[in-house]
Formats: sequence, structure tokens, C-alpha cells
Amino acid sequence: MIKHWESVLVGANVSLEEAIATLDRGALRIAIVVDEERRLLGTLTDGDVRRALLRHLPLDIPVSQVMCASPQVAQRDWSRERVLAVMESTQLLQLPVVDGDGRVVGLETLHGLLEKRLLNNPVFLMAGGFGTRLHPLTHDCPKPLLKVGDKPILELILESFINAGFHRFFISTHYLPEMVRDYFGDGKRWGVSIRYTHEETPLGTGGAVGLLPHEEINDPLIMMNGDLLTTLNYRELLEFHVAQAGVATMCVRKFDYQVPYGVIQSEGHLIRSMVEKPVKSFFVNAGIYVLSPELVKRVVPGTRIDMPTLLEQQIAADRAVTMFPLHEYWLDIGRMEDFQRAQTEFGDMVR
Repeated sequence: MIKHWESVLVGANVSLEEAIATLDRGALRIAIVVDEERRLLGTLTDGDVRRALLRHLPLDIPVSQVMCASPQVAQRDWSRERVLAVMESTQLLQLPVVDGDGRVVGLETLHGLLEKRLLNNPVFLMAGGFGTRLHPLTHDCPKPLLKVGDKPILELILESFINAGFHRFFISTHYLPEMVRDYFGDGKRWGVSIRYTHEETPLGTGGAVGLLPHEEINDPLIMMNGDLLTTLNYRELLEFHVAQAGVATMCVRKFDYQVPYGVIQSEGHLIRSMVEKPVKSFFVNAGIYVLSPELVKRVVPGTRIDMPTLLEQQIAADRAVTMFPLHEYWLDIGRMEDFQRAQTEFGDMVR
């Protein structure tokens, strides 16, 4: 049984935002909703949160309006084999453990019950940008090698994938490529395989895919910008992509924009309503993708194309492109203030 499971217990009246914070703080990927006597009322998982985001539900609603009110549970006297069998049949990653009175007495996770399985899915990390907005830091250092704490950004990304079970990596280079190659080498220092593609001239995020050895890409590929820090569960992203059976999945973030003026709704010369400084919500590209092998093979070597354009082409051809809303910590280190934020924030998120 998992230790420290009590840290994910929340009351039914806490807000969705508070419950998400509880879910994100730990590595257990679940918040368990209980009453005053710890009787189980429901659970909140990543999937519940993403469905709420897709419905544009406000974050201040009680978690009880979003939680799964009839979750699958394990009884405290069940064997390991029985718990695993239920997880396999229900495709669940966590099961609250309850006693005969429905009180939560523990938590079982699939990760805790199984040894970590290695995944053969390749990971493609984009490390070729100039990082001009971070001058003078990037005058003689590629942005992915700038350090957050005591490690380069790209090393933090690499280790997050390794911890999730990935071991096949490709790194795309352009600006100061020898520095990236010298630092990471062939990956033996981390016990993984690292190979490189190099863009003589910038090809765009989509065009870089054309440089991969297409004949070796036989499983869905995760692609990520080399200047992002996130606590995303990559296995869950991959499982989502496979379940959707599309050609690509784009991770998206919710972005709120407040109009700085009062907005008028009118009919002709008549004002019908006025809303003072309304907030508009959008989903924006988060710079993380999963690509099917068939899509990777469609990108002709040497083609210059950005990833949004490549995905728009797939949509126009009536091929399924899906989105995966993120609620986890996410930071794009594009500006100096972002780099400074990373120094103070990211260490706390991964402890």
C-alpha cells in the first residue's frame, strides 16, 4: 500500500482549484474526497479535471460537482493479485482502499504494484532554437543548456521522461549543436539511448520531424519543445493518444484574457447589454505533441513547416487530431522573467 496517501484526502466543499492543487502536489495523481469520518464520497483524477476544463467549468465550484461519486474501490483484505486484476479490467491507475464501513484506509496504485516498465516509444526533444529573448545568457550557450538550479533545462526534461520509463531519445539541434552533443553524448550517463538530428537551416517544428529515421518510428512519438518545464504525466498522455486513435494529439493550456474595457452587445443603434471587462477563455498550444508513426512518415525530409500548419493539414484531410488539456505545472522559458520564475518555482513542484 502507498505511503503518505493521507496527503491526498480532501473535503467535499473544497474548491476544484484546491483539489487540483492537492492532485498536482503529489505523485499519486488522485484526490480522494471524504467526509469528516473519512468515509469515501468520491475521487478526482486527471481525467475528471480535463473533462471539467473542456466544459469550461469555473475553478471555484466545489469539487463535489466534478468528482466521480461512485468510484471503484479495493477492500482492505484484497490480495495484490485481486487489486491488479480489478485495475486491469477497469483500466484504472489508482484504487482507494476502504474498510467495511466505507472509510478510506489506504491507496493502491498500479505504479506501486508493478515494477516500472520501459516504454519503446521514442521521444523527440527540440533543442535548436536561438533563444534571442534570453540574451545575453544565450550569446554563447543554447537555451536548453541554461541551468535551472544545478541542471540544464534539457536535462530536467530528459530525466522526467526517464523517470516515466522512456529510454529512446532524439534531440534536434541547430544553434551551437556541438555544445548539446558534448553535454548529453549518447545517453549512457543516464542509461538511455540519445541520437541527434541537425537542421542546417531552420525547418520549423514540423519540418524537424522529417529528419528522423522514419523506418525506426513504429510507435507513437512524443515531441516536446526543449525549453518547457512541466509535471505532466507522460504515460497518461500516451495512453490518451492511443485510446483516441488519431494521427496526433496536441497538449493545450487554458488561457484567460480579460478585455480591458466594457463590452457592448447591440442591435443596430440599441444597446442590449453591457459587460464590464469580461474574461474570455481559450485553449492554447502547450508545445507538447504525440504523433502517430504514419504522420511522422508523411513529413518529407527537408520540408520547412511548423507543427500547427502540419496539424492543420491533417485536419483538412479529415484525419483526427485531438487535444489533451493540461492542468499540471507548465512553464515555457521564453523570456528572462520566465527563466527567473523557473529558478524559484520548479524545484518546489518536483520535490
